[in-house]
Amino acid sequence: MGKPLAVRARGITKCFGDVVALDGIDLDVTQGQIHGLVGPNGAGKTTLLGLLLGLAVADSGSGSLEILGTPVGRALAAPDGVAGFVDGPGLYPWLSARQNLAALATLRGGDARSAGIDDVLGQVGLTDVADDRVRGFSLGMRQRLGLAAALLTKPRLLVLDEPSNGLDPAGKRHVHGVLNRLAADGTSVVLSSHRMDDLEELCSEVTILATGRVVFSGPLSKLAAENRDLDYRLRTSDPEAARRLAADAAGIRVVDDTGARRDAEVIVVRALVPALDELVARIVRSGIAVRELAPVVSPLEAAFLALTEQQEAGR
Repeated sequence: MGKPLAVRARGITKCFGDVVALDGIDLDVTQGQIHGLVGPNGAGKTTLLGLLLGLAVADSGSGSLEILGTPVGRALAAPDGVAGFVDGPGLYPWLSARQNLAALATLRGGDARSAGIDDVLGQVGLTDVADDRVRGFSLGMRQRLGLAAALLTKPRLLVLDEPSNGLDPAGKRHVHGVLNRLAADGTSVVLSSHRMDDLEELCSEVTILATGRVVFSGPLSKLAAENRDLDYRLRTSDPEAARRLAADAAGIRVVDDTGARRDAEVIVVRALVPALDELVARIVRSGIAVRELAPVVSPLEAAFLALTEQQEAGR
């Protein structure tokens, strides 16, 4: 028996006047899973996140939505155990980071002195600037403070919109560590991002939206396996010999890539994974060292572009 679902949506529709933001959405998010939400602007990501946070409700009679095992009604209210933000965290710029969290704890009916403010500031790496006014914070620092605010409630479902927006590499690594620890402890995370590297590092499953519809939902491994040929950068100790082997291999096409021409050790090949595996094995058997093998465009990004373009073309 699998893990219970933190989110179960079936046939959810949401319209704003004549605009169909969500069109029969199905979504499953497993407990303790980090689930990525991907789509072009206007695909319906923000609307779906808003439904999960209780900032909007689905159209009457459009389907069912269960969050943390409880059916969601028609009231605008955050379900118990859910926290997060959409379109950036709401913060008071004239207050310090600590004061923002204290105010939020008080608004929620808690005691600011025992709300765990120092703990969540430490988790997101803002202890050193806890008493600085938020108006001087960078975008990345504001995102981390928004995450700290969400963590105050010890949520079982965390919903985040572009949480890595504005983060430098160190900040991104810190936030990734926080989210991975939360998931390991059983918290479910749903996050949207335009950064495919974030999603590939963090998410076990993704849902791709286009024009308000789900065009893919499932494990990243399945997405890669179902994808068409990809271009791969192949760096070896003997690129000319590797090129000859690639040119003679079944299912392999050598691509004349501008970037590769500037790097004498690199060739670019287009292939499905099984053909690529066989080529690498032949290269190694020939005594040539493989120093790098990486997709030019990640499988997630390639699939995202292909699937959303197909959906747009079929409108």
